[in-house]
Amino acid sequence: MTTTKPIPAPVPFSSDTLQKFMFENADVRGEFVEISDTWRQVRAHHDYPPAVQTLLGEMLAAAALLSANLKFNGAIIMQIHGDGPVRLLVVECDAQLQLRATAKIAEDAVIADDATLTDLLNARGMGRFVITLDPMDKMPGQQAYQGIVPLDGGSIATVIENYMLRSEQLDTRLWLAADASVSRGLLLQKLPDHGGKRQSEQASDEADDIDRGDTWERAVMLGSTLRPAELLSTDIVTLMKRLFWEETIRVFEPRHPQFHCSCTREKVGNMLKMLGQAEIDSALEELDKLAVNCDFCGHLYEFDRVDCAQLFASGEMPVESLLPLTEVKH
Repeated sequence: MTTTKPIPAPVPFSSDTLQKFMFENADVRGEFVEISDTWRQVRAHHDYPPAVQTLLGEMLAAAALLSANLKFNGAIIMQIHGDGPVRLLVVECDAQLQLRATAKIAEDAVIADDATLTDLLNARGMGRFVITLDPMDKMPGQQAYQGIVPLDGGSIATVIENYMLRSEQLDTRLWLAADASVSRGLLLQKLPDHGGKRQSEQASDEADDIDRGDTWERAVMLGSTLRPAELLSTDIVTLMKRLFWEETIRVFEPRHPQFHCSCTREKVGNMLKMLGQAEIDSALEELDKLAVNCDFCGHLYEFDRVDCAQLFASGEMPVESLLPLTEVKH
């Protein structure tokens, strides 16, 4: 493979790496991601069944791949709301590739190791996929962008590919795999034509346009040779060399995803306020304090009667949270 920059060796202090690359003379970009340290931290507070673990790990890789191209300082939040034994999968990744993820499973659910996405989240055809783009520094009156579509596809990769084509008009292909140790993925994306050329320029570029189209088709064909077992067992530097050794690509500086949970006592307090004073007072009749665990990181927050009274002292209601960040135990 000919590159304009040598493919970097794996970083010794972290096995979590996102590698972006671009096909020279073609409007095709790609990314590999490998997540293990962050994946272990996501799983540290939950014992997910293998089938759920696979889906959540694949979503984690996909969120990192999509977030790497964010053009604003904020986060992408991917959610799948299910109508089967799995009620919710959530992954959040910000522009710094800080990740967190969680799954909510119905009580007493029995989940087979080979259960599919359809079995777990779309058993009655009512599942839905939600992507939220949430700017960190919102302008006055600015709201987060949210796209909601039916759960169209039998895999995480297919669901996202269909969403990107329908909502963003971007040809996108994904290959994802996850097990108990690692989450890896490959993204290929055909960039849109920007137009605006003069007629003479358009005519001179006709041959190049054909070559670029061929590059996209060839890249997808090469990506399609990648199997889940190979993706799980092979580091991304080796995968890049193995798949694209005949291509001329430009390789960028690698980035390093990491686990980060943005929960705070203030956010948990706002969530309690959204439950309403009557429900909080009812819970406090049984206990002296409420224990609230963050679903993402497991951090425990405690609110006694005085704390809860102060929550409602101002009379103001918080803005509705984008995510069910916590679980209240009382």
